[in-house]
Formats: sequence, C-alpha cells, structure tokens
Amino acid sequence: MFGLGKTTKSVVGLDIGSSAVKAIELKPVGKGFRVVAFAVEPVPHESIVDGAIVDATAVAGAIRRLFQNGAFKSKEVAASLSGNAVIVKKISLPLMTDAELAESINWEAEQYIPFDIQDVNLDYQILDPGTDAGGKGTMEVLLVAAKKDKIADYTGVIVQAGRVPVVLDVDAFALQNAYEANYGLDPEAVVVLLNAGASAININILSGGRSLFTRDISMGGNAYTEAVQKELNLPFASAELAKKGQPLEGLTYDDVRPVLHAMTENVLLEIQKTFDFFKATAASERIDRILLSGGASTVDGFATSLEERFGAPVEAFEPFKNIAFNPQDLHIDDFAHMVPTAAVAVGLALRKAGDR
Repeated sequence: MFGLGKTTKSVVGLDIGSSAVKAIELKPVGKGFRVVAFAVEPVPHESIVDGAIVDATAVAGAIRRLFQNGAFKSKEVAASLSGNAVIVKKISLPLMTDAELAESINWEAEQYIPFDIQDVNLDYQILDPGTDAGGKGTMEVLLVAAKKDKIADYTGVIVQAGRVPVVLDVDAFALQNAYEANYGLDPEAVVVLLNAGASAININILSGGRSLFTRDISMGGNAYTEAVQKELNLPFASAELAKKGQPLEGLTYDDVRPVLHAMTENVLLEIQKTFDFFKATAASERIDRILLSGGASTVDGFATSLEERFGAPVEAFEPFKNIAFNPQDLHIDDFAHMVPTAAVAVGLALRKAGDR
C-alpha cells in the first residue's frame, strides 16, 4: 500500500514476525512465478512485542542473517504491518473524480482515524466508483492508515540490515495477494483468510477480489506457549518445544494438550466476535471456506475446533499451489514446517513499488 521508492523490479517479500523473519524472492516464469530464494531466521524472544519493535538491533541482526543466504539477488524488499498501529476502514463518500478524492482524502480520513492525521501515512483504494446504473450517489473507498513512528521502526531495521525498503503493505492484504495468485477469484464464495502468527491473528474476509472485512486479533502462538509455561511451570523455550509436541523429560504431550485446547477456546471466542461483527455489517452472513496459515494454525486441534465451531470447511492455505518451488534446489530440509508460515512473505514478494 505504502510505496517507499520507485522500482518496477521484483522485490524480496520480507515478513517481520515476532518469532521469526521470513524472506522469499520470486522470479517470473511464463505466466507464473518460481521461488528462487526462501529463508527463515528466528527472532530473539520479546524483540517484537504486540507488533512493536522493542530491540531494533536484534531484529536487524536476524534480517541480516536471513540475507546471508546467497540465493537472494535483490536488495529491495517489501514488508508489512499489522496490529493496532494500522487502521483499515471501508468508507462511503460522495461521488468525485480521482483528483478530487486525492485532494480531499486527508480531510475525509480525519473523521475515521483515531490518531492525529499528522501522525499517520494514508493510502486508499476505490472499491466501487458508484457509477453503475442504480448507484446511490456514493462511492466506496478502502482507507488504510499506519502510524509514522511504526513505519519508521520497520523501515529502520530493514535499512540497518543493509536492505532497501520500497513497499510497506498490510499483513491482511499481503495474504490476499498470495491467495489470488494461488487460488484465483471465485466471485460467488465468501472466503476467510486466517493467518495465525506468534503474536497476532490476521483475518481477511473476501468475496471475489474484494476484501469485505479485516481485523487483527492480538493473540497467537505466544499465548499458547505462555499458557503451557504457566500451567506446567516451564521456561518459555521449553514450553515452546512442548507446544510443538517435542519430547521433554518428565512430560508427555497428553499433559500439554488440555492446556492448548483451553487456549484454543479463548482464541475461538475472539474469532467468533470477528465473524459476528462481519455478519452484522455485511450483506451476506455466509462463510463458505476458511483457509489457515501461520505457525499457530498448526497447534493441536486448532483446525478441527475451528471447523466444528463455525460449520465451514477449513483447509491449510497453500502459498505455493500455483508457484513453482523445488526445495531440494534451494537446499531446504524442513520445507513442510516452513510452508504454513510463508503466506504473507509470498504475498509481499508478488508486490512492486507503486502497486495499489
């Protein structure tokens, strides 16, 4: 959304998460794409908290190590934001030309943005110009605002790591970009993209090529780890291993499962609120399909509980469904574990500066 430079070249998709940074570089091949570089590097615990970079040196170090993989050719990157420093609003405005909208968007945005307009960067996209027969005399615009200090924090660690930030997107829209590239557009279906990361769950509800509703929930995989840590009296690192089903002395996975399932109930309550709000504000109450991505989406029982609660088919998002990828060529051994975390980075790698 937020162009930071001028380029038409491919960029590296860089997903800066609170547990790991992920980078993907794609090369156009015919009408599609091929992965030419893919790497994941862990981020020290609590270097990023609730989407805010607390230890810039540690995060920049992780990004720098990520790019020591010589397969990456471009120094230009597209990154993304989520959480409470980003506001996404669908607004209705009187019909106006593109020039009039560009001139008035700051004034219009002031009514919807709970921050000082001087403290944010704004971008927007016209969803419905309102010019169709039977139009109501209004146009529909998607408004996105991100706090300047948060943008500066993220671009700062990228520069510190020796890379050039050219696009700053929003996690939910990067996810949508990856979905459209891999699944195409179904004009009839209402599809939920749910990306469960370490500290946040990004939800984007789509119909056709339009985002109907987005929300970021401030809980994720770390909440599971902290619950295991507290209930079973473990250090954070051990609780993280236990959450993933790895054996620990004196502990079985049967000891861990009830803690995970109890936390899933808390997460589902937040997702329920999101779906209820969507249904109250949308023309349709249907949800036809839920696609899951993110490391926390693989927590024991999560997908099954989601399907049972909401009565819609739940499946794993395939970020390389239509993108050629040979892990052996790139010397990637743990491909199966990396795939669930790759969706946002894939969506970012499909961007170019100036994209809308």
